[in-house]
Amino acid sequence: MITFDRFVLDNGLKVLVHKDAATPMAVVNVMYNVGARDENPEQTGFAHLFEHLMFGGSINIESYDEPLQMAGGENNAYTTNDLTNYYLQLPVENLETAFWLESDRMLSLAFSPQSLEVQRKVVCEEFKEHYINKPYGDAWHNFRHLCYKQHPYQWMTIGEKLQHIEDARLEDVKSFFNKHYTPCNAILVVAGNVETEQIKELAEKWFGPIPSGEEYLRNLPQEAEQAEARVQTITANVPLDAFYLGFHMGGRLSDEYYTVDLITEIMGNGGSSRLFQKLVKEDKLFSNISCYHMGSIEPGLIVIEGRLIKGITMQTAEKAVWEQIDTLVQNGVTEAELQKAKNKSESVIAFEDMSLMNRANSLAFYELLGDATLINKELDRYNAVTTAQLQATAAKILNRKNSNTLYYLAQNN
Repeated sequence: MITFDRFVLDNGLKVLVHKDAATPMAVVNVMYNVGARDENPEQTGFAHLFEHLMFGGSINIESYDEPLQMAGGENNAYTTNDLTNYYLQLPVENLETAFWLESDRMLSLAFSPQSLEVQRKVVCEEFKEHYINKPYGDAWHNFRHLCYKQHPYQWMTIGEKLQHIEDARLEDVKSFFNKHYTPCNAILVVAGNVETEQIKELAEKWFGPIPSGEEYLRNLPQEAEQAEARVQTITANVPLDAFYLGFHMGGRLSDEYYTVDLITEIMGNGGSSRLFQKLVKEDKLFSNISCYHMGSIEPGLIVIEGRLIKGITMQTAEKAVWEQIDTLVQNGVTEAELQKAKNKSESVIAFEDMSLMNRANSLAFYELLGDATLINKELDRYNAVTTAQLQATAAKILNRKNSNTLYYLAQNN
């Protein structure tokens, strides 16, 4: 059981406090309710660009990293299609330094043309390195567009086009910041050997004076139910043919989420999974294959992804994958298989909860979903899944009408 206190400042900032007296460190986690899904389709990549800009100096603090390092701290951040998260760890006696740093960049970034230019170059190089010049780098760009026709999950977190980052203007960047990086659109989690009253005082002192901003009400175009199979073929200079197969599934708060998580565990997570055992070890059709889901807040994807052994045709490989899917749909799984998957989920949760940083991040995420107490209900949700439920969910989702297939072919084959 992970315990916490919760309060809300007058400006709308939600604050969660998790006490852990066993550590001399404190974690401060600020999660903003903005991700790549919230971008203008003509100006994508902004949420990820901000992950970089937020370290470029704020209105009263020229350098973010230097004072944090002097206080014995370290920090990092990440962006997804759903959210942006900034987190740091430092000795608990220097906790106020973290409040000073985080509140100042929430109050206002420096927004200098120089800072934008520096971070623009960094992001553009990242785009080129990972998504243009790297083998299979454009696979997910194409695959997302195949799977999504309306929803903004159709573009990557890095952005739809390199040009969108290259053309980003200072006024556009400021506008994005003022819309999303506000107290009423953020969640602050403080974890460590701290007291709630102490955190209330610090939060009021450092974050209380920041203007609330306007609450961001998300109204995104939703994906229509897929009615027929979609297929795309790409040929590129890559070493091996690759196969991508995606199915639409419910979002993070849907009843089927936990069932899907167990399906992907059984089908394709690791060396003992069905797909790996049959298609890699026994039949030697793939050099590797995995089955996973995107874990997205809004309706996402189950994905089966693999690289073929040289000489194996795409037709042979695809047929073998569908045979495994059809076996699951028709025959379900054994109680032993399901229990093994549940045990693995339990061990993953237990391992993650050992880390103070992970606990703070999870509390912020569940609060973003609407209720931080969900953190203590996860295991019950997994354990409630039955073999019958699993088979019914597989039949509902893993069907050809709901399928999106990308053949990524090597030129020399």
